[in-house]
Amino acid sequence: MPQPSFSSHLDTMFANSSANASSTNSSVPQCRDYRGTHRLHMVVYSLVLATGLPLNALALWVFVRVLRVNSVVSVYMCNLAASDLLFTLSLPLRLSYYARHHWPFPDFLCQMSGAIFQMNMYGSCIFLMLINVDRYAAIVHPLRLRHLRRPRVARRLCLGVWALILLFAVPAVRVHSPSTCRHENITVSLCFESFSDELWKGGLLPLLLLAETLGFLLPLAAVVYSSGRVFWTLARPDATQSQRRQKTVRLLLINLVIFLLCFVPYNATLAVYGLLRADLVESSLQARDQVRGVLMVMVLLAGANCVLDPLVYYFSAEGFRNTLRNLGTPLHTRPLATNGARGVLTEPPSESTQNTGLDATSQGLLQPANLGTPVIQGPQDSAL
Repeated sequence: MPQPSFSSHLDTMFANSSANASSTNSSVPQCRDYRGTHRLHMVVYSLVLATGLPLNALALWVFVRVLRVNSVVSVYMCNLAASDLLFTLSLPLRLSYYARHHWPFPDFLCQMSGAIFQMNMYGSCIFLMLINVDRYAAIVHPLRLRHLRRPRVARRLCLGVWALILLFAVPAVRVHSPSTCRHENITVSLCFESFSDELWKGGLLPLLLLAETLGFLLPLAAVVYSSGRVFWTLARPDATQSQRRQKTVRLLLINLVIFLLCFVPYNATLAVYGLLRADLVESSLQARDQVRGVLMVMVLLAGANCVLDPLVYYFSAEGFRNTLRNLGTPLHTRPLATNGARGVLTEPPSESTQNTGLDATSQGLLQPANLGTPVIQGPQDSAL
């Protein structure tokens, strides 16, 4: 059955609305045809919703109900999963808009949906950065930065991150107000489309550059630096060869891939588009439209991070991976290594490492696990 056209959607929506049907205000611009972009977004976001929602809901359940969020890394991963879950829960609104080609809901839902996207993207950047910095502190400076690797400190840092992204969400809500246009003398509302020239030339560009600096550039620099230092430390001849060392390398590589694939293309293109729209760089209208077309594809990569983030949990957190594996096995046959009375799935530490200069907090990460012996270990190491 063929899909209803743009015109039929609008005609059905406004057949009984005499006020909108009689709108002939010449100051309202004519609607542009975004149907091709909308179809692409509808397909990609449908896949993101179908995979990201169950994956992140399951991840959050594992961290909260099973692992009890009592280690530094699990605190960061739990907050990352919560951020991704929040974004996937907002996707049905986007899908409805892309299917109808106009915004049928109250304006504040458009504003909230746009702000949640920004919160998820910059929040994910910062939480991934915190995971990398924790590995850097544990492996490169295990004694000097040991006081920072405590669950209480991690929770306070996460509260600070949520406060920061909520602070930036306030102006994001304001700038994501729906815009209006005319289609066959009918005024309709659009969401997630281009902002006005007045807004770009006003305070939007400085706000964008500030958000990209704090939420993207600084986390990217920290991820690249910490990953390089950890790789250098683990590549030393006296570093112990083990499966846990491989898991550390795998974790940092996944974080780098997520940054380079999801966040770098979108934020770089957004910065260029903002400079063009603010007339800080001379360009033709055709060049702006081309950059906007690229930006509409890059935003899909940024939204796909909530599907890739669960890879961080699965390939780096032994307790998380064991929990998923045990979901399909009978309860009485599940081999669990518990962390005292908490019942936390952990990977028990093995014998002490060789002379690598690492303290006890990072030995459990670099040494192979003795999975047959439940050993009580410190909560700061139970996630990896």
